Amino acid sequence: MSDRSYLDHAATTAMLPSARAAWLAASEHLGNPSSLHASGRSARKVVEESRESIAADLMTRPSAVIFTAGGTEADNLAIKGLYWQRQQVLGNGEPLRVLASAIEHHAVLDPVTWLGEHEGAIIEWLGVDRDARVSTTAIAQSLESAANVALCTVMWANNEVGTVEPVAAIAELCREFGVPFHTDAVQTLGQVPMNLGALGADAVTISSHKIGGPFGVGALIVNPATSFTPVLHGGGQERDIRSGTLDAPAIAAFAVAVRNAVDQQVMHAQHLRQLRNELVKGVLATVPGAVLNGDPDLVGGGRLPANAHFSFPGCEGDSLLMLLDAAGVDCSTGSACTAGIPEASHVLLAMGVDERTSRASLRFSFGYPSTSADVDRVIAALPGAVDRAGRSVSSRSA
Repeated sequence: MSDRSYLDHAATTAMLPSARAAWLAASEHLGNPSSLHASGRSARKVVEESRESIAADLMTRPSAVIFTAGGTEADNLAIKGLYWQRQQVLGNGEPLRVLASAIEHHAVLDPVTWLGEHEGAIIEWLGVDRDARVSTTAIAQSLESAANVALCTVMWANNEVGTVEPVAAIAELCREFGVPFHTDAVQTLGQVPMNLGALGADAVTISSHKIGGPFGVGALIVNPATSFTPVLHGGGQERDIRSGTLDAPAIAAFAVAVRNAVDQQVMHAQHLRQLRNELVKGVLATVPGAVLNGDPDLVGGGRLPANAHFSFPGCEGDSLLMLLDAAGVDCSTGSACTAGIPEASHVLLAMGVDERTSRASLRFSFGYPSTSADVDRVIAALPGAVDRAGRSVSSRSA
């Protein structure tokens, strides 16, 4: 058993040895993929073979794969690019509506909010139920007057509580009403089956470092029939949708990680689910009052197999995190992008959880290196940490 147990794989996971090898091999060769000489063409070959590999694995066309610097850029490109393009197409000068779930990652939440504040967009936040699932009925009602809807964006699975959303049904509704649909699938790839050709979304975001690839590379998988207004302008790489010099070594490693995520998905999900269920059983048995958040489905596809998210009423999540950190356990209070900011989770608040309980929550997320020893360490450390954190809160409020 190692000195630490890393249970924050939803934030980032270990790089696969095969992906690292692909990165090192591609980095041995000099060349800008946009250059016309032999070295440039060699780098371009790496990029295009990786594009074809990713497209084949996700059951889409190579022309659909637009490489970006990561999930955040891909989300911004989808949301702003679709909005501005629809502005040009509809061209009536009226403010356009954006439909977005209230539980999105900040990489979606913030650009949607920005469109409202700076572009006059009318934002309709789609509510969720107690399990963090959006209502397709509510979306259908919002789409009935679709003439001024720029786009709809709903994440495939929530990064905090792990609930899987009905994205296939939402994509079908959006197609019926002629509204572009985007889904952030950063947490989903490798944990649930993914057939983007069958899904029929206009844009899907994926990221490398969540699946064992390097940081700093991701992709927006776009419907080639859907037009986007570029967010970055420059050399016109990536079909004039996204400019910027392509990182051929990172893209090569990304393709290897995608291939592994797809090929190993069933076995990987089984491994993750078994560990997750051991943890859920242990936490609920040893910590009185602990609450499992998100879809309670621990067997089927209602939640990500790697995700276990709990509230510990009477504690502060940040205090719990640091106590577990001292005990050798790495976990999270939610999205790593907002770590260190003592505020209630917008996801839990949207689910109807009160603010105090929302601040008393932790996320444990598993990855391919995880073992039962990691579960044992959490179960051994958590009851004492909860007791100490609870006494700390009580003493401050006395």
